[in-house]
Amino acid sequence: MNWLSFLILLTAAGLAHGIWDNCGGTCGLRAPQPDYSSMTYSYGNVAYDYGMTRIVGGVGAVEASWPWVVSIQHPLSPNLGHWCGGSLITADWVLTAAHCFDKIDNISMLYVVIGATQFTQPGPAAVVRNVKQVVIHQYYKRIDFSYDIALLQLDHSVQCSPYIQLACVADPNLRVSEFNNCWIAGWGATTARSQDASDRLQEAKVQLIDLQLCNSSDWYAGDIHPYNICAGYPQGTIDSCQGDSGGPLMCQDNKADYWWVVGLTSFGEGCARPKQPGVYISTQHFYDWIENNMRVHHAAESAS
Repeated sequence: MNWLSFLILLTAAGLAHGIWDNCGGTCGLRAPQPDYSSMTYSYGNVAYDYGMTRIVGGVGAVEASWPWVVSIQHPLSPNLGHWCGGSLITADWVLTAAHCFDKIDNISMLYVVIGATQFTQPGPAAVVRNVKQVVIHQYYKRIDFSYDIALLQLDHSVQCSPYIQLACVADPNLRVSEFNNCWIAGWGATTARSQDASDRLQEAKVQLIDLQLCNSSDWYAGDIHPYNICAGYPQGTIDSCQGDSGGPLMCQDNKADYWWVVGLTSFGEGCARPKQPGVYISTQHFYDWIENNMRVHHAAESAS
């Protein structure tokens, strides 16, 4: 399905336009889901594939599983329009990776799909928004993925529903290393050497990996920044990849039902290789940067 067909599908269903209010003060809440804490995967028969754009070793997510995960899309992308992932953190701001915009000359070409799990059947609550502006961290460098974080502002706010919820951004006081139920999600391709994105959102459970181990000589050998998080498995087999860039690493609170976005998919050496897990930007480390930039831009809009 090309982008035009997808947009027509949303518009015909009456989903692309409407009157929207804000999402209130809640975040990280989901509709009732299967018991994710006890779910396990078989590590056998998983194809290794390098440089492809998908979550490896995952499964298709059920509807409204991750209601803050969004698809940033470009009409020229061959992958069902999908370009990068992101997390809805307010009614009009999305958190994503800076490197998603390396090859984007005109942000007016981008769209954000919110509230959809499957592109060909987006569901009754899915909406499409244009991009008003992108704020990239001032110290971001593509060469080593340093400060690989960006904020994207939607042209119009969205309204929360069981399909659309705000993500909880990990704050500086959160003990992220103590979380033991962590997941990744994205729309990348799912089969070895496939160039096609997944029509349905894929999800996979991952483990947080000690940063010192991840940065050791036979792992990433010093390429990990202090504000990175490594997640996956020492043996590989389950991982995120480039097409999942900007999408969230999510952990369930140990004492509550809500979930935290603790990381943004940034980079990795190949895909699902042993001792080369996915590397994420710590949202906790950039909590103040996120808050300050949203506040500054809202203030500028109010003054204009």
